[in-house]
Amino acid sequence: MMSDRVNHFQTVPNLTKALIDASMASYKTSIDGLIKSLIDIRASQLNNCAFCLDMHIKQAKIKGEGELRLHHVAIWRESPLFNAKEKAALALTEALTHIPAIGISDELYRSTKEHFSDVEISELTYAIGLINFWNRMQILAQMEPGSQDAAFGLTKAVFN
Repeated sequence: MMSDRVNHFQTVPNLTKALIDASMASYKTSIDGLIKSLIDIRASQLNNCAFCLDMHIKQAKIKGEGELRLHHVAIWRESPLFNAKEKAALALTEALTHIPAIGISDELYRSTKEHFSDVEISELTYAIGLINFWNRMQILAQMEPGSQDAAFGLTKAVFN
């Protein structure tokens, strides 16, 4: 179901297609698909984007992500279920989603650099930026969570 708000797919199809193309390219980088899912989920949680959170949890489940880990994304710092590389990606996601007044600290950059190459850090930055942009578009549009499951192939996500 669509809301009565702006539909970016209809109003600016060329810009939306460009964003889709960039998002698809982001999935073809060297960043592990499950880490990309964690990024999408965490940014969507922080931005309170129900449509994107629903979508990316289903995508992660289809990719093989465990349900308990999906529940632990919100508490990733305390959770023993994420490795150091995943935690570095989640920390960068939080910092680039809610950019602190001081910017990205040298400490955060160094800890990210311990786990990711310069190319991977650039790829992470694009992935984080893209999900944040999508979150903002969907929050304005107020698309109903799950309303596009069939179009995105998400009906095969099974939860116990």
